[in-house]
Amino acid sequence: MYAVIKTGGKQYRVSEGDTLEVEHLSLKGDEATFTPVLVKTDEGETLIGTKALKDYEVAVKVIGDSKGDKISVLKYRPKSGYAVRSGHRQLYSMIEVVAIGPKGAPRKPKAKAEPEPVEAAAGASEEKAPAKKAKTPRKTAAKKSETAKEASE
Repeated sequence: MYAVIKTGGKQYRVSEGDTLEVEHLSLKGDEATFTPVLVKTDEGETLIGTKALKDYEVAVKVIGDSKGDKISVLKYRPKSGYAVRSGHRQLYSMIEVVAIGPKGAPRKPKAKAEPEPVEAAAGASEEKAPAKKAKTPRKTAAKKSETAKEASE
């Protein structure tokens, strides 16, 4: 099942469990919902349009924020001595799609499969990390005036 949502002036095709980068959302660690859903497909059935999907929403969890690549800008006017350099880094939010479904439907988070612990081979001993060497204090160089006095004596 997937849906098409609109945020930040762009449209994204999402399905449950997807992680994607969208224009900056001012929510951190919170859940949000996207409505209206533009397109929804499920088991060969496709719903298109806001009237058919007015009761659907896409629930997402905001994971964090990031910045895009730096864009350098140079404004230049010839023969006038005008040149200005500036730059820009776009802010993005990382979101994870939690659920796609009717509004107000209970959302159950996906259970993550835990990896099975690896058992040590029989008779294998655990190796300890080598002990760190103690640091020796640095010797400070004597000042020239002191060494000059000692040499003259």
